[in-house]
Amino acid sequence: MKLVTRAQLGWPASAAPAQASTKGVKVHYEGSPVSTKLLSDHDACIAEWKAIRKSHLANTKENYSDIAYNYGACPHGYLLEGRGIGKRTGANGNQDLNKAHYAIVGLIGSEGLTEPNDAMLGAIRDGIELLRQHGAGTEIKGHRDGYATACPGPKLYAWVQKGAPRPAGTVTQPTKPSTPAKPKVSLAHIVYAARRDPAAAQGHTSYKAEVLTVEKALKAEGLLASSYVDGSFGTKTVAAYARWQRSPAGGGYVGDGADGIPGAASLKRLAAKHGFQVVT
Repeated sequence: MKLVTRAQLGWPASAAPAQASTKGVKVHYEGSPVSTKLLSDHDACIAEWKAIRKSHLANTKENYSDIAYNYGACPHGYLLEGRGIGKRTGANGNQDLNKAHYAIVGLIGSEGLTEPNDAMLGAIRDGIELLRQHGAGTEIKGHRDGYATACPGPKLYAWVQKGAPRPAGTVTQPTKPSTPAKPKVSLAHIVYAARRDPAAAQGHTSYKAEVLTVEKALKAEGLLASSYVDGSFGTKTVAAYARWQRSPAGGGYVGDGADGIPGAASLKRLAAKHGFQVVT
């Protein structure tokens, strides 16, 4: 399974209503022209998916809380997260139908790109199986089943009527949750900031992103007020870091060892507790 998550799309958690189970899954298409550019450019698929969500959120008549579908499927075999697992769809025509089935849309339409390829069908099948692992029943239907519409189009609906068989060659291993990479903080950069920022003009920052990582850790330790978590290693941050150095968790340093200028040992201790990596 090739899954593109909401986090990877830059979307927040879905605001759609929760729903833990359904009778099964309904398959959809866009019902409007879709560019054939999607066949050769996966970035165009991502742009299409984001455009669908934007249009749904802008639809004041339907008042969508999110993109209508639980998942989308593109011609490159990617399953695109929409509302995702455990969320009621908004795509099946009315509330009774939405409660009965989750929804997966293939990125094909009424003109241009109108036929699903095997990679897309495989991704739809991935979505069906994923939803079955999380509360969906065994039914597989088209949007037109129970609602007066041409959706999901003749080609996709013919596949649904056959039971949505997985195309040969599209069997994939279950997706394992990816572990986000730990933010990297350069010891040299942090030391430079701690020496440079306190005497600089108000608002000056040195290596802002890395300093923010350290400041957030100090805040989590209760050593730095949130108003000073600003990416500038100023006097308040130096004082907070000195308190970290003096603490048992930070190494229990005294005298010059707790001057608020980070050292390798104390910074690595902070990193180990708060999920970032120190590089030299």
